[in-house]
Amino acid sequence: MGRIMSRIGKLPIAVDSSVQVILKGNHLKVKGKNGKLEKVFAKEISLSFADGKITVQPIDKNNMRTRAIWGLSRTLIANMIKGVHEGWTERLEITGVGYKAAVSNGMLVLSLGYSHDIMYAFPQGIEIKCEKPTSISISGADKQLVGQVAAEIRQLRKPEPYKGKGIRYATENIRRKENKKK
Repeated sequence: MGRIMSRIGKLPIAVDSSVQVILKGNHLKVKGKNGKLEKVFAKEISLSFADGKITVQPIDKNNMRTRAIWGLSRTLIANMIKGVHEGWTERLEITGVGYKAAVSNGMLVLSLGYSHDIMYAFPQGIEIKCEKPTSISISGADKQLVGQVAAEIRQLRKPEPYKGKGIRYATENIRRKENKKK
């Protein structure tokens, strides 16, 4: 078996000058205009920060677990850097007669055809905006948290295949089914 290298893991991560990086062993803290994030990485990799770049190196390149963690760790660090510098955004679209969303008192209020409005309390570090009553924009520094909140909101009323009513991602295509013929 030849020497296997992680194509993603070996790439250095460029850090913008406005992002502050604090690295103690495998404990990484990053601060930027959109907030701060911190994470402790596995002991199988070593992190180093020099000349405005973070490099991720495996301790043992022949270990299967180490090779798997190498590329993942590099991607997680890149997501943290981008999150505190630019931020992450996920957009949701609401389709259906009478379906709408609004933000009031730090809660997302959704009218989704049920007998009551749904009040969704979003976590700290997440910002939700409703530009239109049928459009929801979720943004924050933590990519995982932004995706989790978007998935939870979509779960409240998934799009159905006949009319396409429900909450969907802005980039999502709903495969429509044909109605019954008489």
